[in-house]
Amino acid sequence: MTDPTLPSATPAFLNHDRPPVPDLVVPRGVQPFHLHLKPVRGRLVRLGPLAEALLGRHSALHPAVLGLMGEAMALTAALATALKFRGSFSLQAKGDGPVPMLLADCTESGALRGYARADAKKLARMLKAEPEPPAGALLGTGYLAFTCDQGPEMDRYQGIVALEGVTLADMTGSYFRTSEQLQSQVHLACARTEAGWRASALVIEKVAGEGGVDPQADAEAQEEAWRTAQVLAGTITAGELLDDGLTGERLLHRLFHAEGLALDRPRALSYGCRCSRARLAGVLEGFPPDDLDHMAEEGAITMTCEFCNIDFRFARDEVQSRAGRA
Repeated sequence: MTDPTLPSATPAFLNHDRPPVPDLVVPRGVQPFHLHLKPVRGRLVRLGPLAEALLGRHSALHPAVLGLMGEAMALTAALATALKFRGSFSLQAKGDGPVPMLLADCTESGALRGYARADAKKLARMLKAEPEPPAGALLGTGYLAFTCDQGPEMDRYQGIVALEGVTLADMTGSYFRTSEQLQSQVHLACARTEAGWRASALVIEKVAGEGGVDPQADAEAQEEAWRTAQVLAGTITAGELLDDGLTGERLLHRLFHAEGLALDRPRALSYGCRCSRARLAGVLEGFPPDDLDHMAEEGAITMTCEFCNIDFRFARDEVQSRAGRA
């Protein structure tokens, strides 16, 4: 079989070959739920082997950076599957710390991917003083953005807040409070286990006291139900979140069985890098001929997909600049 990442006899704009990446689907990656007649809904995300497939391709990154990246992907899946949209939902953090860029996105069908950029020198200095730095230290000062992009014909929704908090869960809570005026609680976990990398998220939200909430429950009763859900969710451990032997249904039952737990239809997640030779060729064709000549080494241009960390090689004479044709 021809390697689609190598130069091809087919013109770049006609070659739609995908790289040799996993065709991996986790059928019950997201378990939505609600508490019967109470103003509480949530999602439990368990990436399972998908975390290893996504993070394992970035093994050159330090485990602290991979852990942050895994948390970001689990969180993005949890937030995306709470929305009705067509396109992609993304989390992006930019800061002045050792990890100046963090990105994760999820499509409406559950295709998930992530990327992190690390400053090796800054990270090495931080690790000497703090071997297990939290998200706040890794990202530094900057902003956190959540974006729902439904294509050029639809308005793009974006919410941006300053990076505030020690953990990524803290930062997300700050976003909900300031931008969405929504009460929420977020728990994230990511670690390398005996089975490989695993990542998980539990998000609960307080919903408006209407539609599915006990009509006899006044504001005080609803607030008490929310506080109870927060206390119960707060008992969850990272070990439970990442335990392959503990199903999502059993974990939620442990937490909320006495509060009227109702499971909704689960959602699938999949390996979601969308790169291809045609897509990257389109990017190259936007450069002037002189820039393309400068990029070429020994007659070929190499482009690396930042999400799946795979190199694509294009023969220089295969790529025709649009600028050169103008």
